[in-house]
Amino acid sequence: MKQNNKAQAGTLRRVLAYIRPYGWLVAFSLLLAALTVALTLYFPILVGDAVDHVVAPGQVDFPAIAKLAVRMAAVVGLTALAQWLLSICNNRIAYGTVQRLRDTAFAHIEHLPLRYLDAHSHGELVSRVIADADQFSEGLLMGFTQLFTGVITILGTLGFMFSLNWRIALVVVLVTPVSLFVAAFIAKRTYAMFKLQSETRGEQTALIEEMAGNQKVVQAFGQEKNLLGRFDEINDRLSKASLRAIFFSSITNPSTRFVNGLVYAAVGVTGAFSAIAGGITVGGLSCFLSYANQYTKPFNEISGVVTELQNALACAARVFELIDAPAEEPDAPNAETLSDVSGDVALENVSFSYDPARPLIENLSVAAKRGMRVAIVGPTGCGKTTLINLLMRFYDVDGGTIRVDGRDVRTLTRRSLRTSFGMVLQETWIKAGTIRENIALGRPDAAEDEIIEAAKASHAHGFIKRLPEGYDTVVTEDGGLLSQGQKQLLCIARVMLCLPPMLILDEATSSIDTRTELKIQEAFARMMQGRTSFIVAHRLSTIREADVILVMKDGHIIEQGNHETLLRQGGFYAELYRSQFDLA
Repeated sequence: MKQNNKAQAGTLRRVLAYIRPYGWLVAFSLLLAALTVALTLYFPILVGDAVDHVVAPGQVDFPAIAKLAVRMAAVVGLTALAQWLLSICNNRIAYGTVQRLRDTAFAHIEHLPLRYLDAHSHGELVSRVIADADQFSEGLLMGFTQLFTGVITILGTLGFMFSLNWRIALVVVLVTPVSLFVAAFIAKRTYAMFKLQSETRGEQTALIEEMAGNQKVVQAFGQEKNLLGRFDEINDRLSKASLRAIFFSSITNPSTRFVNGLVYAAVGVTGAFSAIAGGITVGGLSCFLSYANQYTKPFNEISGVVTELQNALACAARVFELIDAPAEEPDAPNAETLSDVSGDVALENVSFSYDPARPLIENLSVAAKRGMRVAIVGPTGCGKTTLINLLMRFYDVDGGTIRVDGRDVRTLTRRSLRTSFGMVLQETWIKAGTIRENIALGRPDAAEDEIIEAAKASHAHGFIKRLPEGYDTVVTEDGGLLSQGQKQLLCIARVMLCLPPMLILDEATSSIDTRTELKIQEAFARMMQGRTSFIVAHRLSTIREADVILVMKDGHIIEQGNHETLLRQGGFYAELYRSQFDLA
């Protein structure tokens, strides 16, 4: 319980820090809330005066009542205007705050290390930035809308009641702590429940995102029932967590209403005896009962606000957990910008593992001179793609050094290093936008003829022209109706447009038909001239012309040489080659 309270207090302090830039709006909102409450509390006085002007049948002071009616209309109009302005202020504060929170979270995601993104479900991250931020904004808006006016109403009505009759007001004050105790008792126990609800909702969002994005695979392997079972299990937990949180929080309102009913009854009975004794007029008693009702009403609203704030703080805590995740280690203060790249790449005694308990790459040394084509082959899981991740500094080495043009990559800015590589992966990535925008991703300022030339070089121009709008055809983030091969051709065109000094081709033609692949291999051969290239391939026919072939197994280079040399050695590479081509 203490740990939850401490975490909640820390979250609240951080929320207030995000609200601080809107301090002037908060002050103006408080002023409007005070004005609204003052006008609302003034209205019962006018009503009480009007009642006192009705002495008996036939003895009604209509001129006085008419003047009071004009005042009442003015008060109602001003109250409506103040409430409208108050709503605008509170919306600006709440949605402005959550906008800044989302901006911070999204910007931080871009600086998170790949290690973190690989270890966390993408759907769960989406849930934190979208669903949890939405819940936070709703709770914050309710807090500003009802908490300010509620507190000021309580203080204002107490002041007016003491000015009218301090004895009756004292009865109200003595009963009030019961309502506060009930609300506080329940609120303390709902934070953990709402946090569990948010976490389970994130888990559900992750499963939905995973299932929707891979529906073909799900149906191909007949996993519909299994996934429905997983969804039902998570949904059942979410239902139970939500019911518990809502049940306990919903107890607050009826409990405070019961106490408020006692307050109203106590005021009515005490006021009636006081009126009989001449201590207060009938109009004054009417006014007092109106105040008693207005005094108790905010307790019901505040109890609901406290519940929503518990939910909002729980959701905010999850967003802050994302923001607090350690960012990628920044570039060194004196990091150099890689320019005029010749393409000499050297790995010296490199060691790396995703899990310290399971070593992957150990004491790996490779040297690639400018213009060399280095092919990397080996069984699945031997470290081929990991080597590419290290070259691009998606991960940093645990030991040893990677050098480009003789400079340790850790002394270079990541941006300059990565823009010096052109990369085509087996897993294609297409962004929502036009075909043209996808090809020009690395060079947004590229001219139209340059984009078309890159598409022709990658043999993508033909299918693009057959699309409804050609290069202006809009595709979704998963490529829409484009085939896997067509998406890969677009990725190849993207690299051909940039023509960086170094290339990484990781199964770059794995989804392309054999005839097109032969043509693209010719285009690649032209593109690789004078450029250092790293080629990861399972189809060994695509790397016969490589200058050097690195054969990896269990994170080590076990063989090294060109195609003919490795075949003559009759080792692991020769065995792989014969198995692919069924050679004796």
